[in-house]
Amino acid sequence: MAEIRHERFALPTGVELDVALGGDPASPPIIFLHGFPESHRTWRHQLPDLAEDHFVVAPDQRGFARSSKPPEVADYAPDKTVGDLIALADALGIGRFTLVGHDWGGAIAWMAALTRPDRVERLIIINAPHPYIFQKSLIKDAGQRAASQYIRAFRNPNLEKHLEAIGLEAFFDGTFAKHVDTAKVGDERAVYLDQWSQPGAMTAMLNWYRASSIVVPETGEDAEPPAFLSQPFPPLRMPVLVIWGLGDTALLPCQLDGLDALVPDLKIVKVDAGHFVPWENPEAVTKAIRAFLA
Repeated sequence: MAEIRHERFALPTGVELDVALGGDPASPPIIFLHGFPESHRTWRHQLPDLAEDHFVVAPDQRGFARSSKPPEVADYAPDKTVGDLIALADALGIGRFTLVGHDWGGAIAWMAALTRPDRVERLIIINAPHPYIFQKSLIKDAGQRAASQYIRAFRNPNLEKHLEAIGLEAFFDGTFAKHVDTAKVGDERAVYLDQWSQPGAMTAMLNWYRASSIVVPETGEDAEPPAFLSQPFPPLRMPVLVIWGLGDTALLPCQLDGLDALVPDLKIVKVDAGHFVPWENPEAVTKAIRAFLA
């Protein structure tokens, strides 16, 4: 297995990101984007393997771990985080690259592929919904709307006071652990608690939800669809692999329905895992990525 090193990059987008790197910079590049509430550690099983014959790059995105935590909600809008991605690729001398994203990292990966197809050569999505299908399901699918009510809770401006009162350990056990196979977290629990306890970290991580324009109606609410759902949505032209853990209770398998109409060059691999697929079933994820890249 290749060695993974860590560097900190000051980007022209105004943030500094801690980044895990591995492999020969002359090898084909893969950039990995983690989601909430994680860090580059999401990819701890994939990076050493893929670094054997690729140049792998996995940042702690803005707001997470010890990377910069800008103070405003608007600092976490998707265009800001896509900007970080492109700026990091530029700093590393990377032109076109394979982009891998999970959860919020997958949301940014979808956005980057849609807005910067000149840079994203291939796209790999792991349990992260396409924005059109996700928004449609939040209006039309009662099950997905119910499963997504946590987003409304995370947008509550008083949530940090509640977390301060109960403690991060209680948040881990009462909220995060409900969506994971805790037996597979192992000694990562201490890593999570350390990263979440960094000054401003919880607010910064929650601001990703607050900055999103996705509409999450209340359960049972008669909600009007956003205007963009009635308009043609641009298809992606690059090859796309979607790896989906079918045990995900936050993002239901309905997120795969109709995806082929928006992604003509699509391969879907369904795996036995919950939401946090890269470390709940790492062998299946690495195998699927390698088969796609081959």
